[in-house]
Amino acid sequence: MEQITQRVQAWLWPTEMPATPIRRLPIIGARYVFALLRELSSGELSLRAMGLVYTTMLSIVPLLALSFSVLKGFGYHRQLEPLLLSFLQPLGPRADELAANVIEFVDNVSGSALAGVSLFLLLFTALSMVQKVEDSFNFVWRVDRPRSFGRRFSEYLSVLLVGPIIMTIAMGLMATVTSTAAVERLQNIAPLGGLIVTAGEFMPYVLVGSVFSFLYAFVPNTSVHIRSALAGGLLAGVSWAATGKLFAEFVAGATRTDAIYSGFAIVIVAMLWMHVSWLILLLGAQFSFYHQNPDYLGLGRRVSSVSNELRERLAISVMLLVATDFDQPGHGWREPSLAAKIGVPRHQVESIVGALRDSDLLAETTEQRLVPARDLRRIKLAEILDAVRGSLTEQLAAPPVAWNETVDALSLRIKDSILGALGEQSLADLVAEDEARQA
Repeated sequence: MEQITQRVQAWLWPTEMPATPIRRLPIIGARYVFALLRELSSGELSLRAMGLVYTTMLSIVPLLALSFSVLKGFGYHRQLEPLLLSFLQPLGPRADELAANVIEFVDNVSGSALAGVSLFLLLFTALSMVQKVEDSFNFVWRVDRPRSFGRRFSEYLSVLLVGPIIMTIAMGLMATVTSTAAVERLQNIAPLGGLIVTAGEFMPYVLVGSVFSFLYAFVPNTSVHIRSALAGGLLAGVSWAATGKLFAEFVAGATRTDAIYSGFAIVIVAMLWMHVSWLILLLGAQFSFYHQNPDYLGLGRRVSSVSNELRERLAISVMLLVATDFDQPGHGWREPSLAAKIGVPRHQVESIVGALRDSDLLAETTEQRLVPARDLRRIKLAEILDAVRGSLTEQLAAPPVAWNETVDALSLRIKDSILGALGEQSLADLVAEDEARQA
């Protein structure tokens, strides 16, 4: 299997790409397929989808109850059942029964529990659900830092309150437009009638794809390009629609399920469909990530090794670029722009920026722009090198074995020579030297 994978990678990443688009585009498309299959076979996405199924089972009633209460104030609360039914449609004839039961639970919760401590628990459960989704999306996007508590509460609550309203209004507008007299007259015209009917059938899937695109753009705690979010939403929406039809046929043909599980059959099938839906959603997020960061197509979650010399050069380059124009209006570097400016893959810059941030040399604004963590005169060049090399004190704090005295003495001489070469030179001195060279 390893040899087959290596041969496939050699074909997908040749030393020289074909010059003609006809030969180049199939290779690029195959790279995305290979990368998604690799992520799927690793099992990480499937495990996270399983975790989201469990969280969904606990949170579905509180989430719908919160949405029901918001929609009730606008008079749209009866539109919630068709939305739930459209999601459960692949479950076959039992979907109506399950949707009715869930709505009954929602009616009971929204009528009796939305007060005092019960309201707090309801909000906590609903927000926890969205947090689990963000954690999964951050995993896909290689983001280690989640939103702060304040941002989580405000942004999550905004989505939970406004999202259902937008969804129901959109579905209501679609239903209103398709039922107008003008549209009905157009449907009687032979060519246009078929197109209108087909467009009406595809509109729910377009709406689903739009919701997926919004999630891909909003949920990860990083900057996501609109094109990448739309590409992932399109793929996930089409996949979800196609899989839903196949799943409905599977449920219709699985007559033994009722005989084995009796009354639990519908719950088992619903959990299976939720797992498939979450897995499709995560695969769409993975596609969005690869669309925005094609350098990772061949790497996956492996990080290519970088020499110490290159790490030091990258650290100095990043700090110099950030320090040069951070105080200029509208300026401030982000990791992708730094990688493009220096001319290296983004993942190499990400590890360097993470080390510099952990050493309190870089800070990040709310707009995810990088700025020096303190005054440039107080940032020594030796500190920058230590951030990516690891300080000698930390390395020797708890050694696994006693170092050889000769090796220990050599390490100290190397460190002393670096400190002697740099002295007390600060980042401000380096910026001044660079400006003098540019003049």
